[in-house]
Amino acid sequence: MLAWVESPFQLLSAVEWAHAAGRRISIAMRLSGPQMEKTAAELLRRGAPVDEITPWVGIPRSKLSDDKEWLIGDGFSGQFRMVASVLKPKRIVLLDDGANTLALADALLDRTPFRRPRRTEGRLTRFLGDVARHRMQTLAGHEALELFTVFPLGEQRVEALSARGIRTLRHDFGWTRDAASPIDLPSDRILLGSARPTDGLVTVPDYLRWVSTQAQEAPVVYLPHRRELPDVLAALRNMAGVEVLETGLPVELVLAGIHRPLEFVTLQSSAATTLELLLAGTGSEFRESVLA
Repeated sequence: MLAWVESPFQLLSAVEWAHAAGRRISIAMRLSGPQMEKTAAELLRRGAPVDEITPWVGIPRSKLSDDKEWLIGDGFSGQFRMVASVLKPKRIVLLDDGANTLALADALLDRTPFRRPRRTEGRLTRFLGDVARHRMQTLAGHEALELFTVFPLGEQRVEALSARGIRTLRHDFGWTRDAASPIDLPSDRILLGSARPTDGLVTVPDYLRWVSTQAQEAPVVYLPHRRELPDVLAALRNMAGVEVLETGLPVELVLAGIHRPLEFVTLQSSAATTLELLLAGTGSEFRESVLA
């Protein structure tokens, strides 16, 4: 089984699937940022059920051609649409891609267009999306399409997917828990970094003011988002009450194995959902803020 992933969380999801399925896998990972190689090395260090992790730029066409059973990290990816249309896989498992997992499920049910929410696409991209969706729906008819996720899909959605032949399987970070390597946190109050300034959803000054306000209430350990802007991090390193902890790893790997209660401050983030599941039973609390 070959996993094709584009983010550190997708890497972790591929390993969780292998653990749940009792299989070893190979991984082709897109070099989308510095966290990819560091996360891959950490997964191997912790004994992930992986035969090899190969870095790629572009489409790993030769590997996808050799192995027609795919674990796919980004079902909306333009590159995936292209190869799914041409190479005709025999089985596909769709891994988590954050909150896009719910949107992908609805697209497979023909409830929404085949695209990420709030995105506009050109004619060719839409065409390839329709072809890829048809290909996956055909696989579903042969019980060869699966959705593997930590996110709650809702009973009604799961039933609708099952009626289409799409198997859904939720996990709770079983491998991540078993292979945990606890970190010594300097504080139990955690502020999760956000990519909103990077994506232009909030201005950098507004974001820094928000972090400063939180730190004035009580000191925080700041865990950066993997796409954090360098100038934001530079400013935060010099901000009173803020200790920036740069691990280069997904927060789920960083915090797994901690058993005491933590206090989280976040903007809207899928990481809050995953961490709430991962840290269930520890008494950890999550406080979501709103920043226009």
